[in-house]
Amino acid sequence: MKAFIAAAGKGTRLRPYTDHCPKPLVRVQGKPIIDYNIDALRHGGVRDITVNLHYKADQIEDHLLSRPDLGDTTLHFSHEDSLLDTGGGIKKALPHLGNEPCNEPFWALNGDTIWTDYPVPHHLDQTIESAMQRMRDLWDDAQMDLLLLLFPLEKLDTPGTGDYDLDHNGIPRRNLDRKGRYMWTSLRLCHPRLFNDTPNGAFSFRDLMDKAQQNGRLAALVHTGHWYHISTADDLQWIETHAALAPLREGL
Repeated sequence: MKAFIAAAGKGTRLRPYTDHCPKPLVRVQGKPIIDYNIDALRHGGVRDITVNLHYKADQIEDHLLSRPDLGDTTLHFSHEDSLLDTGGGIKKALPHLGNEPCNEPFWALNGDTIWTDYPVPHHLDQTIESAMQRMRDLWDDAQMDLLLLLFPLEKLDTPGTGDYDLDHNGIPRRNLDRKGRYMWTSLRLCHPRLFNDTPNGAFSFRDLMDKAQQNGRLAALVHTGHWYHISTADDLQWIETHAALAPLREGL
């Protein structure tokens, strides 16, 4: 499996932290945000990762290339001279991710989130379910083009919006008023065919989410662990102080 991390944005809402540092390199409890993402993907078995770059791109590229533990991981960098938005950025990177002749889904996520596979609060004897494995198990290529990981709004520690509701069959429906019960974590399994007939240049990935929903090929899974969204300086300060990010035991 391959993965894409969105890391091109300017992070304007996180100023002043991003005035001289790209958002993916902002540290949370001593560790850059993007390293949480890289480590989670690697723990999930991913060894081929594409990162899109624009704002202070050299800092991110230099940081990742200097990590000595990534020798078994293939890194691709997709540079954007001008920002291509959340959909156009992935489309530009498709040659690394799984366009023809490859016909498999790939992971994608935003570089400003951190997830854990254990709930908060947690107990050492709790059974830990891997979000990525649960998503792999749920994926049905014949029925899906896109599978989203959702997080219950009631469990969110920092401000968020209700992107989706689930119907009685567990099918996600985007809440146009953003008052749904679940926020999208950005982690997704996405098939390359979802990008068929999309425009060149900048466009929003939300258009593809709506397309998959309209075609009956959108699915979702509710995360049983925890998830943190780092949007503003207040979010960062809360997570820095309160979030339980250390793994329960070595290897998780």
